[in-house]
Amino acid sequence: MMQPTDSPQDIQKKVVVAACFGTFLEWYDFLTFASLAIYFSVLFFPGDDPVAALLASLATFGIGMIVRPLGAAAFGSLGDRYGRRRIFLVTIVLMGVSTVCVGLLPTYAQVGLLAPCLLLALRILQGFSVGGEIGGASVYLTEHAPTGKRGLYTSVLQLMGPLGMMASTLQIVVLQHFLSDADFRDWGWRIPFLVSALLLAISIKSRVNLHESPVFRHLSEQNALAKTPLRECFRDRQTLGRMALLFFCLSAGGSLLFFSAQVYTTVFLKTVVNLPAAQASGLVTIATLALFPATIFCGWLSDRIGRRPVLLAGLIIGAISIFPVFMGLLHYGSLPTPDSTMIVILLLVLVVPLACITGPQTATLPELFPARTRYTAVALPHNLSAGWIGGMSPFMVTWLGVQFGNPLAGLWYPTALLILASLIGLFFLPEVRDRKLHE
Repeated sequence: MMQPTDSPQDIQKKVVVAACFGTFLEWYDFLTFASLAIYFSVLFFPGDDPVAALLASLATFGIGMIVRPLGAAAFGSLGDRYGRRRIFLVTIVLMGVSTVCVGLLPTYAQVGLLAPCLLLALRILQGFSVGGEIGGASVYLTEHAPTGKRGLYTSVLQLMGPLGMMASTLQIVVLQHFLSDADFRDWGWRIPFLVSALLLAISIKSRVNLHESPVFRHLSEQNALAKTPLRECFRDRQTLGRMALLFFCLSAGGSLLFFSAQVYTTVFLKTVVNLPAAQASGLVTIATLALFPATIFCGWLSDRIGRRPVLLAGLIIGAISIFPVFMGLLHYGSLPTPDSTMIVILLLVLVVPLACITGPQTATLPELFPARTRYTAVALPHNLSAGWIGGMSPFMVTWLGVQFGNPLAGLWYPTALLILASLIGLFFLPEVRDRKLHE
């Protein structure tokens, strides 16, 4: 248990560290697995059909996105019934252990078909645990946040995604630089997953001594805990409506903008604009670094003027800027001497709407829902949206580009959905900045 001498400020700092490490680990694992999919196709699947092996590897990665909502429903319900802290600890242990075990797996050459089966099982466990972690971290952190500063206080959680992706990318680049291709394929690919053991140890240490959320303690003292949280969510019309708002508007908008600004820009600059890989990654990294202070500023701004105007600004700016930005990237990147300055400026344009969403998002999600079913109501639609809308982005953008013979055509997918999210937000998004979280 935490020592009684801990001040409220000390408790809040420990909660921030505990929440952030879990989110960092989740994104670190996410990009590491995705980046190594091409190696997994050779290591864990029969090599007689390379294309089929690669598709099987990508499908194994994708299954983690599919089971995330199942984890959200299960852990969300448990979190509302038995406490945020307990589930918060269980999800990080399950996620961390399954990630480390990936680095210990035997390959197809060693154990045959058992190898892909084990890989699939671990990926399912990863996705299941992430479903409880994402959403749960938002609820736990927000319920500890000081009144009037929830936007600023919780905005740091959103920085862990880009930070985890940068750490994973940098580690793989360093390993591939110092190891031969043969050594990396033989054993080097295991290192990023085994490093997760250290991250897991830090996460467990930061979480094991935490107190329960004050909101959950209040509910428990009042004998007001939900017995069937998931059923209550679907029976209460306001809660169900706001879960739909979360799915189609806030979580969809955030995942689409993250994909467009942080993921697809690198792919586009490398494969369509044909910039050297190192240059493309470097330019996107500059924009990613700018996202850090921008996110914190937007979280602070939402405490001053409200969540609704900041979030709507992000959705609307994102909807109208994606096409012009990517057209500009194609133009300035295709010049005889690519204009790096203009490329960075265009990338920063996409940072603005992304920061407007990510800054207030962590606080807004729990603020939308009643305390007794909050964990479930946040986790389920958020993970559904991340998997079904955000997770489909790479496939849909690529497929549309191929169908129309124009790489820019695929951008209609995020643009159209952001327009829809903007309209839904304009009509239905409430202001929740001053909501009392105990209600």
